[in-house]
Amino acid sequence: MQVEKEDIRIKLSRFRNYIRQPHIIISLVLLLLLLFIVLIPFIKMVKDSFIWHFADTRLSRNARPGSFTLFHWQRILASQITRNVLIRPLLNSLSTALGVSFFALIIGALLAWLLTRTDLPFRRLLATLAVLPYVIPSYIHALAWLTLFKNDRIGGAVGIFQYFFNLSPPNWLSYGYFPIVLTLSIHYFPYTFLLLSAALSSIDSRLEESGEILGATRLYILRRITFPLVIPALLSSFILTFSRALGIFGTPYFLGSPVRFFTLSTQIYSSITNRIPAAGYILAFMLVTISSAVIYINQRIIGRRKSFVTIAGKGFRASLTPLGRMKYPALLMVVILLIISVLLPLVMLVWQTLTLYPGDYSLDNLSFLFWIGKGNTEFAEGEAGILRNPAIIKAAWNSIKLALTAAIFSGFIGVFIGYAVVKGRNTKLANSVEQTFFLPYLVPGIAFGALYLSLFTHRIGPIPALYGTFFLVALVCIAKNLPFTGRAGITAMLQIGSELEEASEIAGARWSTRFRRIILPLSIRGALAGFILVFITVMRELSLIILLVTPETRTLTTMTFRYQEQGYTQFSSAISVLIVLIVVAGELISRKMGKKSII
Repeated sequence: MQVEKEDIRIKLSRFRNYIRQPHIIISLVLLLLLLFIVLIPFIKMVKDSFIWHFADTRLSRNARPGSFTLFHWQRILASQITRNVLIRPLLNSLSTALGVSFFALIIGALLAWLLTRTDLPFRRLLATLAVLPYVIPSYIHALAWLTLFKNDRIGGAVGIFQYFFNLSPPNWLSYGYFPIVLTLSIHYFPYTFLLLSAALSSIDSRLEESGEILGATRLYILRRITFPLVIPALLSSFILTFSRALGIFGTPYFLGSPVRFFTLSTQIYSSITNRIPAAGYILAFMLVTISSAVIYINQRIIGRRKSFVTIAGKGFRASLTPLGRMKYPALLMVVILLIISVLLPLVMLVWQTLTLYPGDYSLDNLSFLFWIGKGNTEFAEGEAGILRNPAIIKAAWNSIKLALTAAIFSGFIGVFIGYAVVKGRNTKLANSVEQTFFLPYLVPGIAFGALYLSLFTHRIGPIPALYGTFFLVALVCIAKNLPFTGRAGITAMLQIGSELEEASEIAGARWSTRFRRIILPLSIRGALAGFILVFITVMRELSLIILLVTPETRTLTTMTFRYQEQGYTQFSSAISVLIVLIVVAGELISRKMGKKSII
């Protein structure tokens, strides 16, 4: 009996010593934080899909606000509106995501091969410029497309094409599936380019040269040697592009809503803004499920294939493939692609901002009214230009404040994630922290916003209703960006030797002193990289916050959305140009610091 008590005391003593370790305490706190910012909102959203809401009295006489019901699920899954509310948006989302993934893969793969494995001139400069289409928000390409190809069949001013050629573009060219897939492919091809460039750079050229010596053609070598070695990068880029395109909101809304081409993301927005929140929550749940399944499939496929080794203990050599007579035609093709994807959209938008009367693109109609004008009652209800408009200036301040707040807090949390994961490396607790903080990445932006709308619309115990507050918008941005800052924190912590902290511990320094004087200064560069990444991401964010902003918390992106809805295209274009300048400047600063980012 005495021996058993002694064993229990020893185990309790070991447990107390274990639980008192700083990285264990941090890991447990982080897991609790995750429970609050991801799991609880998700559970609350699912719960709200099973209860009556006050607005549901319009839909059914049997509505009893607050009581349990299957009405919303039956209405979405098995009713007369199922085809329009669920099936069509779902098929549109899947077909759009597949189309975008396919074309982005082709463009990105071709560009990666040209700029990585050939003797194309100006490869380094072109590789830098090739990332810019992804830095620019996706809806910018949509607005530029409307400026160019908008027709008079839907109503409103005509686009540049119809103005100069006096030909009305068909609806399929101006709106709907085709322009959505095309503009999103232009936006996402850098994703494939970055992933595939890294894979191609690691392939030993002697593998390809051996095939050439044996008489294989260049096409045969690409198909039987190069292509199989980069399959993991191709699969990852295809599936991750698919998951991103599946939940995108801005582009499908701007280009699809004029012809009632709805996707799951736009249908979620429509349901919630039309005061049918439960329908929006059900669609958000389905979007989260599909996106998570796609990411899981990607991990399973890559995990099963082990024979992709291209770097081993032997010597490594990378030689460039000569393009010969195709060198300059290929260079021209790449330059045209970059002009179409970067320069042309900006030119279209700037031109739109200078048109005094919409639809008139003559030189006589150019004006700076929508930039610096005091306001004229004949235009946009007398609103002043964006550089002197109080509402837009306030939105700009909100954007900067939101981006800084999210960057600072998520950056510091990322440092703690890195510390907890690296210090507890290969333990179940550390692995749990690393895996669970990846969860926000699986949730599309508008669905993540719906989670927070569901949870914080009403008071929860001591926590007041947060809807309409800046705190809620900042919280959702912090939570959504933790996968990026967490990864940056882990990378930074892996570079810090454990002996530095151990030496200070032996010298008697407390953990708080060790963290403040040693760990934080040494990891600040990695934290700063995550800080800049989050700042740029939040500055251009629309899908994540569109359901949560109010007139007091509007940002530049949501002001763009508001003006585009009202038909004030000059204002929406001007704000879009301002956003592009900010995010491109931020990306260039991050590259200047030597940290390449994927936003």
